[in-house]
Amino acid sequence: MSGERGPRGTDPAALREQARGLGHEPGVYLFRDAAGEVLYVGKAKSLRSRVASYFGAEARRAVKLVRLVREIDSIETFPVRSEAEALLLEWNLIREFGPRFNIQLRDDKSYPYIKVTITEPFPRIFVTRRLKDDGARYLGPFTDVGAMRRALRTIKKMYTVRSCHYRMPAELPPRPCLDYHIGRCRAPCAGLQSEADYRSMIDEILEILGGRTGAVRRSVERRMAGAAEALDYERAGELRDVLRGLDQLESRQAAIDPRGGSHDVIGFARQPAGGAVCGIVLRVREGRLVGRRIHYLANVGEEPDEAVLGALVKGYYLRQPDDVPSELLVPEPFDERDLVEEYLSGVAKHRFRIRVPARGPKLELTRAASRNAAHVLERDRLERGDEAESDVEASGPSPAGVRLAEALALDAPARDLVCFDVSTLAGRESVGSCVWLRDGRPHKDEYRRFRIRDSEEGRTDDYAMMQEIVSRYFDRRVREGGALPDLVVVDGGRGQLSAARQAMDGAGVSDLPTVALAKREEEVFRPGTAIPLRLPRTDPGLHWLQRARDEAHRFALRYNRTLRRRRALRSRLSEIPGVGPEREQRLLERFGSLDLIRRATPAQLARTPGIGHTTATSILAALHEEDPARGAAS
Repeated sequence: MSGERGPRGTDPAALREQARGLGHEPGVYLFRDAAGEVLYVGKAKSLRSRVASYFGAEARRAVKLVRLVREIDSIETFPVRSEAEALLLEWNLIREFGPRFNIQLRDDKSYPYIKVTITEPFPRIFVTRRLKDDGARYLGPFTDVGAMRRALRTIKKMYTVRSCHYRMPAELPPRPCLDYHIGRCRAPCAGLQSEADYRSMIDEILEILGGRTGAVRRSVERRMAGAAEALDYERAGELRDVLRGLDQLESRQAAIDPRGGSHDVIGFARQPAGGAVCGIVLRVREGRLVGRRIHYLANVGEEPDEAVLGALVKGYYLRQPDDVPSELLVPEPFDERDLVEEYLSGVAKHRFRIRVPARGPKLELTRAASRNAAHVLERDRLERGDEAESDVEASGPSPAGVRLAEALALDAPARDLVCFDVSTLAGRESVGSCVWLRDGRPHKDEYRRFRIRDSEEGRTDDYAMMQEIVSRYFDRRVREGGALPDLVVVDGGRGQLSAARQAMDGAGVSDLPTVALAKREEEVFRPGTAIPLRLPRTDPGLHWLQRARDEAHRFALRYNRTLRRRRALRSRLSEIPGVGPEREQRLLERFGSLDLIRRATPAQLARTPGIGHTTATSILAALHEEDPARGAAS
């Protein structure tokens, strides 16, 4: 493709003359300002006709076009062979330059993806929050993180996906790892599983993660019947477990299409007066909702609904053309619908249709998607404390941060908050947490957790523990030159606030504003003020403090429970004759919980390296003697 730049200068006559000199072939055009920045990227069936239209009388009627034309200094064009090629190039250039006059699609980056490294001979499957252009398959984003992780755990129980990080076959371990010996991997690293067999397994997993379980179920049932006829009962049992896993996954998916259809559904909602716009993609497979994807659109302004919908569809599917369904349901027609259908049908190698349902269940699905998008916008508005946002991506201070600064007499709006909390149970496994909220939303890269060092077993001193974690946090922060928050919040009352301030004085950050939030009456304690502040229950600034406090409490409590569970499990196993630290560790790695060990058979326990049949029998006897009811149930 070739590019051509026009004469610099903002003379409309010169730009109009350049437009008239363009050819009638399809292509993509870029408008640049005097600094060379790309203002707008567009696609044209005829470059001459489309570019010339910006400098005619009709263009002057739209405010956005008037502003655009006023800033254009030069025109750059890329002739291509077809409209379909222009469609893809337009999207790639918008993604590369991010022009401020183009509608742009932006993900909600807080949600994770499942990554499948299909470019590797033996692909891996894991969770990530970073999208890279590395050829891997990314499934998501997943808004229900718990459901995603449960589904992934079920799939890894059904299939023997490798968990190592070797670049196979260039890098190979000297021998199969523990996963092979406990049945979680079939050791392709040692040549015990062929690449073709492993690839077939990955293909099935991709079908399941994509919500297409019907074909997988039929294939597994045929193979199970074949294994049973061949008297290969061990393989038949493995395939039976795969079917049970499919049952678990399907039981957790909501049935929303009574006809059992498979399609994507798009809806969107927008705030008035050029405010935020949210798009929702519902993924329905075999009548069940298997995923929801949230996207925000920036630079929308007063663009009509059909332009917003077109940008949403093109931005979403042109970015990931390997996940194109056979049918897409949309709430209304939009320009270039036929072109998008033609292009994506070619890429996906199956017929792709865009439909605007007029009645029935499919119409209700598009309405549900739009209601879903409206709900997300309302949730965001309440979380940020905004009466009305002009843009989700706005860089200015949030109204909630401004109001909180006014209530606490801060010098500047509070954008970054950290909150500390302590969790303990009778002085055991005492831990602390620190969470960071930016503009009212979790900034999880900055979360920190602490095991309390200076507390004595069986004794609790909330003030001393608070002082310890705050001191350790800011000592390291200052030492490493890390960013500091606008406001420090501690969970508790006047005592916790005093302890935190002493720690901050010692770390040299006493200038940071600090408050404590007490749970019972939601009172805000401030240094040097005897009377606590009570903010109205509807105050968005108070909502920020409550959200920070609740998130810190959740993070600390989860860590405390994890440590208590590990301690209880280790203490019980270590009391059983014949179970030393090494065997204890191997049992924990294989079964993960005392309840699963108790429910195992002697033969299953004996498959653990270092555990013979005699030792397995004594372990189960000790556990069942400790809890006879569970022993009988198992």
